[in-house]
Amino acid sequence: MAKAIFHRGQRVYIKPVGTWSLVEKVIPYWVKDVAEPLRIGYDVGLGREFNAGELLSEAVLRGRDSQEGEDDLVLENWRIFRLKNRWHTDASVESHPYPGTFPVVMTDENDWGGWRVPSAEYDRDPQRIEHQARMMVNAPDMVRIVRKLNEYATEHPKKLPPEILALAKRTSPILRHVFDIAEPETSQQAAE
Repeated sequence: MAKAIFHRGQRVYIKPVGTWSLVEKVIPYWVKDVAEPLRIGYDVGLGREFNAGELLSEAVLRGRDSQEGEDDLVLENWRIFRLKNRWHTDASVESHPYPGTFPVVMTDENDWGGWRVPSAEYDRDPQRIEHQARMMVNAPDMVRIVRKLNEYATEHPKKLPPEILALAKRTSPILRHVFDIAEPETSQQAAE
């Protein structure tokens, strides 16, 4: 049975659209002789109904309701799908790690967006492409860890051994690049 997660008038972020809106109507779907609704939909004034998985509350985005306190919009769960290779039979590519298929990294929760390589590139070095796919799938978790290390090192620089502090200092440019935050202008850049 479903319970309403959002309420009328609540400000929510609509992930598929990438914008904020207010919940205009909570729409329960009832089944005869059942005490609770089967599912709940939300009208946010964008022309279609959204389910709870497509919406985020402000509290979650600020990290109060999230277990790790991470930004759900940027740090997602990516996964590897295996698609059939139309141009080769399993016997013609026995040297491939997964004969007859190639990896596709799905980065969208609806499984229609992501990363893939042309089959000629996969055929040239399948081990390398498989490694790249595994790296990409684990990138969101690695970014979470790098961000936590950076935050801890910033808050407690005296508590860390010098080796770990040196590693933590290397995380700032990586995070700036990942999150596309403009780097502060140095005096050398200003002189140029």
